[in-house]
Amino acid sequence: MQILVTVASRHGATAEIGSAIAAVLRADGHTVAEAAPDEVTDLAGYDAVVLGSAVYTAHWLPAAREFAVRFADGLRERDVWVFSSGLATQPAASANSPHELRALMRDVGAIGHRAFAGRLLRSELAFAERALIAGARAKEGDHRDFAAVEAWGRQIAERLRTPARASA
Repeated sequence: MQILVTVASRHGATAEIGSAIAAVLRADGHTVAEAAPDEVTDLAGYDAVVLGSAVYTAHWLPAAREFAVRFADGLRERDVWVFSSGLATQPAASANSPHELRALMRDVGAIGHRAFAGRLLRSELAFAERALIAGARAKEGDHRDFAAVEAWGRQIAERLRTPARASA
């Protein structure tokens, strides 16, 4: 299968999660393209899409939200999974539950969503971001669980191998 992995990432940590998912899908025999959401001009040729975004102030980044709106019709015709990555010290499910996620998943016909803890390096942050993080009392460091990321990638790969996947 031809799969697009597209991720909105402000400082690169969420993009690295997308690359880890792409690697699992490639290892399963799929052809995988990786591109930032604002670089994608067409979904032609893709059988499935994995769309991810960093989460800031309980929202996906604009590039990911705009991608979902721009390609909603085409996404509904494909298998789609979405993931979020955000506040490193909060439980992944609560830190990465953007307000718009339920509607976005419905609009694109997403099969599922997974939230992952992120990476926080204050040296990468702008002043305003540092102020927000200080208020959230987030702990610095890389809190991503790549074993969990790869396990989710294997779940996607398994679902794509199932012949009746679209009707499931």
